Amino acid sequence: MAEFTMELNDEQKEVRDWLHGFAADVIRPAAAEWDEREETPWPVIQEAAKVGIYSLDFYAQQFFDPTGLGIPMTMEELFWGDAGIALSIVGTGLAAVGVIANGTEEQIGTWIPQMYGDANDVKVAAFCSSEPDAGSDVASMRTRAVYDEAKDEWVLNGTKTWATNGGIANVHVVVAVVDAELGSKGHASFIVPAGTPGLAQGQKFKKHGIRASHTAEVVLDNVRVPGSCLLGGKEKLDERLARARERARAGGGERVKNAAMATFEASRPAVGAMAVGTARAAYEEALEYAKTRTQFGRPIIDNQGIAFQLADMRTQIDAARLLVWRASWMATAGKKFESAEGSMSKLFASETAKKVTAQAIQILGGNGFTREYPVERMHRDAAIYTIFEGTSEIQRLVIARTLSGLPIR
Repeated sequence: MAEFTMELNDEQKEVRDWLHGFAADVIRPAAAEWDEREETPWPVIQEAAKVGIYSLDFYAQQFFDPTGLGIPMTMEELFWGDAGIALSIVGTGLAAVGVIANGTEEQIGTWIPQMYGDANDVKVAAFCSSEPDAGSDVASMRTRAVYDEAKDEWVLNGTKTWATNGGIANVHVVVAVVDAELGSKGHASFIVPAGTPGLAQGQKFKKHGIRASHTAEVVLDNVRVPGSCLLGGKEKLDERLARARERARAGGGERVKNAAMATFEASRPAVGAMAVGTARAAYEEALEYAKTRTQFGRPIIDNQGIAFQLADMRTQIDAARLLVWRASWMATAGKKFESAEGSMSKLFASETAKKVTAQAIQILGGNGFTREYPVERMHRDAAIYTIFEGTSEIQRLVIARTLSGLPIR
């Protein structure tokens, strides 16, 4: 019988402990300051680059972990430290996934190193998909890309919103409409380097949580990029659009993935792992508080009302991690998400993070409601997991459609 194990191997444990140490020693002490400043924590990102955490090599090693657990393990430990700072460290990864999912080998080799820079000159990247009127409804996207055949250039016009690192990135990966009649199937992804004429940062958002992570609009006004900046290349795009048009004429057929969805499907278990990290951090704070806080002459954990909450919190966190690990392993093993397992992992982990952080505040009582204790910040941060990269409602829709085979609306 083949061996089955859910235990991390020695190398994975070593990496996990190293990440945990960085999160405890570098990220956590800086968390409250950068949350208040609402600015990109460049010194922390640079420190992560110096030790090798913020680097192409490190993420490649974790991405190609044959068990599939490298990325979720990394996300959980960093986000255990602090969600805002961790997102500043890993936010470039979504743009990198966009290139890996849609680009050629030459494009991957050219652009991904430029997303990270090096320890002496760190860079970041941004993935730009959402728009003011097109979030979950990607078919309503208005940003257009028109091909100028005479110059072999693409001309991009539109406004993107909710872009992590938007406007400050060295490389922007922009999803745009190339054939409006095909809806979401008529989208493509483009590389827009920093300094490209017509590329500008719009509004920077002041957010409820993850405030150390830069989030802004990205405005594209007659932005011209070379044909080589179309991810996947023109020939591949033309073939994909031709198939989509043929299927549309035939009245349906095999589903064609659009550029944004290919990126989100690959990243959803990773977002679930982020949520697990935040939930675990809040649970540990609540557990320690309950063991040391006394009321009526005994620790409050000695009361079933508190102890049972902690038992449920830990159970839900472990269940969420298992769903994330399953989806991550399936993706690495090349197994299809026949029951939308990727969406399941993000949905359950995201909802768990919101619930667990709220329970942590309740256990700490008045103290939990103040900024003197980190659970208040963790609860604000946890709210994002049910919103970005597909809301909980969208995850339920994906799951329901997958299970039923029907176009549920």
